[in-house]
Amino acid sequence: MKQWRMEIKYPVGIQSFKELREGGYVYVDKTAMIHQLTKGKYYFLSRPRRFGKSLFLSTLEAYYLGQRDLFKGLALDTLTDDWEPHPVFHIDLNNREYKDETSLTSHLSSHLKIWEATYGDEEKESATEERFAYMVRRAYEKTGKKVVILIDEYDKPLLNAIGNEKLTDVYRSQLKAFYSNLKTLDPYIEIALLTGVARFSKVSIFSDLNNLRDISFTDQFSSICGITSEELDEYFREGISSIAEKERISYDEVREMLRCSYDGYHFSEESPDIYNPFSLVYCFANKSISSYWFESGTPTYLVKLLNRDFFALCDIAPSYIDRVELESAGLLSEDPLPVFYQTGYLTIKNYDREFKRYLLDYPNKEVKEGFLRFLFRSYIPETSSRRGFSIPDFLIDVRNGDADGFMKRMESLIAAVPYSDKGSAESHFQNAVYLLFTLMGFYAQMEMRTSDGRMDLRVETERYIFIFEFKIDSTSKSAMDQIEKKRYWLGDRMSNKKIVLIGANFDTKTRRLDTPEIREL
Repeated sequence: MKQWRMEIKYPVGIQSFKELREGGYVYVDKTAMIHQLTKGKYYFLSRPRRFGKSLFLSTLEAYYLGQRDLFKGLALDTLTDDWEPHPVFHIDLNNREYKDETSLTSHLSSHLKIWEATYGDEEKESATEERFAYMVRRAYEKTGKKVVILIDEYDKPLLNAIGNEKLTDVYRSQLKAFYSNLKTLDPYIEIALLTGVARFSKVSIFSDLNNLRDISFTDQFSSICGITSEELDEYFREGISSIAEKERISYDEVREMLRCSYDGYHFSEESPDIYNPFSLVYCFANKSISSYWFESGTPTYLVKLLNRDFFALCDIAPSYIDRVELESAGLLSEDPLPVFYQTGYLTIKNYDREFKRYLLDYPNKEVKEGFLRFLFRSYIPETSSRRGFSIPDFLIDVRNGDADGFMKRMESLIAAVPYSDKGSAESHFQNAVYLLFTLMGFYAQMEMRTSDGRMDLRVETERYIFIFEFKIDSTSKSAMDQIEKKRYWLGDRMSNKKIVLIGANFDTKTRRLDTPEIREL
C-alpha cells in the first residue's frame, strides 16, 4: 500500500508574507537579512522581475508592524527583541499599467487616500509629493514612531513609457519630486527601501538621494532574493523527491536538471549560485521542469534595443563589461549588455580583478533557450511560409552536409525577415540565420575574426564546418569571391571535418535568396 503523506504547499503567485506564513506555505527564511538592513537607513535593490522583491518587502513590512507571531521559528525571531510597531507606507507601483500623464499621480493618490483616512487629509488638495511629505510628518507626530517607507518596483512607470519620450519626461519629473522627499523627511524616517529592475542613473531620479545605498551588487546581500543551492536542499527536498518519483529517476538526476534549468545567477563578485525562485516554485507545484519565468513575459523593448544599433546577437554572450559601467548603467543605457543583465537575461559569471570587469553570460538553459526562441520569433515572424518550414528536414540536410538542400529550405524563412532599409536588412539577415542554426543545436559563430578579416558566419556540426559570407543586393559569386580571397577556412584546415564554403546574396526587392555559390574543400 502506498504511504500517504501531507501535500506540500508551494506559494504560487503569493507575494504576501502574512498570507504565506498563515497559510502554511513553504517559506525560504531570508529574515536574517532584515536584521542586517536595520543597521542602515536608505537602500536601493535591483533584481530582475519576479525574483522575490515583493515578498521581501512584505516580510520587512510585517517586521516593522510588529507582527512577531509570523516570525516564529525564523532567524529574525532570535536575532532581535525590538518588535515595536512603526507606521509603514508601502507603495506598490507594479500592479498598474501606466498609459497616460495622469496614470502615475492617480495611482499614488490612491495610496495617499488610505493613509489620509488614518492620519488626516488636510493637504488632500495639494500635489502628490506635498501630500506624501505631510503624511510622513503626521504619522510620526501621531504615533511617536519614525516611518518605514517601502516602494516596490519604483521604475515600473518608466519601463512602461520606454519609447515614448514625452511620457518618460512626465513620469521622470513626477517620480523625482516624489522620491526627493526621502531626503527632506530624514528626521521622520526609520528606514526606506526602494526596489526595481534598474537604476535610472541618466534620468536624474536619484540625483537628490545621495544618501541612498545601492545594495544590488554587494556580497552581503547577494542572496537577499532567489534561492541558494543550500536552501534548495533544505526547503525543497520533498519537492525534488516528488519529481524523481514521478519521472522514475534519481534525486541527484533531478537536482542536476534543476541546476541546468534554473540555477546560475550571480549578483556580486562573490555571489553564491542563485536559483530563480519563480521557476522553482512553479516547478515543484506542477511537478514538472519546464520554462516558467521566461514564458511569464518578455519585454518587447529588448528587441527594439537590439534593432536600434543593428546589434550582432553573437556579441550578447559571453561578453566582458567594465564593472563601473555595469553597476552605474541605467535601463536607458546606450549599451544593451547592462540592460540584459538588469532584466535577468544575462548574469555575472566571473570577475576579472586585474581589469575590474565582469564576464556576463546566460544564467541557465531556461533563459538562453527561451531568449533565443523569443528573438527568433521577432526576427522571423510567424507566417504561412514559416509554418511550412520542416525542422526535421532542415536538420537532416545540415547533418548530411547538404548545403544546397538546407539553403533552399531556409529561403522561405528569410523572406519573412523584417527590416526597414538595406543596412538593417544585412543585420537582420545575419542574426536570423545565426538564430536558426543555434536553435537547432549547432555551434554557430558570427563575425568571427580571421587573419584577414571577419567571416559572417561559421557553423560546426559533428562532421562538417560551414563557412558563410552574406551579401545584400549584390551577387552570390561576389560573396564566394570574398571567402576565397580572404581564405576564411585557413583556421580549420587541419580539422578532420569537411569544410563547405557558402556564398549567398539576399535581394531586398524580391526578398529572396539568390542561388548560392557552394564549394566543398
